[in-house]
Amino acid sequence: MIGNLLRSLRLAPLVLAATLGGARAFEKVSFPSRDAQDLIGWLARPEGAGPFPVVIGLHGCAGLYTRSGEVGARETDWSQRLTQAGYAVLLVDSFGPRGIKALCTERERSLTPAGRARDAFAAVDWLNRQSFAASQRISLIGWSNGGSTALRVADSPEAKRLRHVIAFYPGCRVMLKRDWRARTDTAIFQGLADDWTPAAPCEELAQRGGARFVGFPGAYHDFDHPGLPLRERKAAYSQRPDGMVTIGSDPKARAEAIGAVMAILKTP
Repeated sequence: MIGNLLRSLRLAPLVLAATLGGARAFEKVSFPSRDAQDLIGWLARPEGAGPFPVVIGLHGCAGLYTRSGEVGARETDWSQRLTQAGYAVLLVDSFGPRGIKALCTERERSLTPAGRARDAFAAVDWLNRQSFAASQRISLIGWSNGGSTALRVADSPEAKRLRHVIAFYPGCRVMLKRDWRARTDTAIFQGLADDWTPAAPCEELAQRGGARFVGFPGAYHDFDHPGLPLRERKAAYSQRPDGMVTIGSDPKARAEAIGAVMAILKTP
C-alpha cells in the first residue's frame, strides 16, 4: 500500500534559537482566530521571496512546546524537512492563547477538534493575505489530536481551500458516528499497533469516506517522532484496562511515512 502511494502519488521579530538547516529560523506570528482572541503561530520559510507552497501543522494533545518552551522535536523535524524541500510551514499554537497546557489526560476537554478546525481555517485566511504564500497550494498535516482536527477540516465545506490533508494517528471512532466524507485529498497514517487511537476505525473511515489509509505494522502512536524512546504513559481514551498507552518512534515506519508525505505533497 505504501509503495503504491509513493508511486501514485501580523509578523513579530521574535525568532527561536533553533534554526532549520538552510532555511530561516522560526518566526513568531499572530493572526486573528475565528473566535475571540488572536492565535499564535511559528513560521518557517525557505530562503527567498516565494511564493511558496505552504504546509499548516497542527500539534497534538500535549501542545506545541517542550517543557523548556521550545517547539517540539517532531514539529521541528518536519518543518526542517519541508522547508528544505521548498515549502513554507506554519505551526499553529491552539493551546497557548487559550491558557491550555495539555489535554492528553482530560476526558472533558475545553477545546475539541471541531473548535481547532476553525483555527486551521483562520490560518488559511491569514496565509491568503501573505505574499510569500502560494494560496492555491496550501496543505495541512495534523498529529494525534491535531490529526483528529485534520479529519474535521477534511469534512468541512471549506475543505477545498486545502490541496492535501494528512492526518497522523487521529482518533476516528467519533468520526464513524458522522456522515464523514473527505472533501479534498485526504490521507490517514496510522500505526497498526496503536493502543491509543486504534487503526481499525480509521481504516473503516477511510474506506467509507473516500480517504487513503496507510497502515504501518508494529508501529505505535508518535511513530514519526525523530527520537522518542518507546514507553508507556497515562492517557485519556486509552484502549487498555490500565489506562496506559504506548508511544514512541519507529524508524522504519517513520522513513516510509516521510517518503509518502513528500509524494503526496508533490501531487497536483
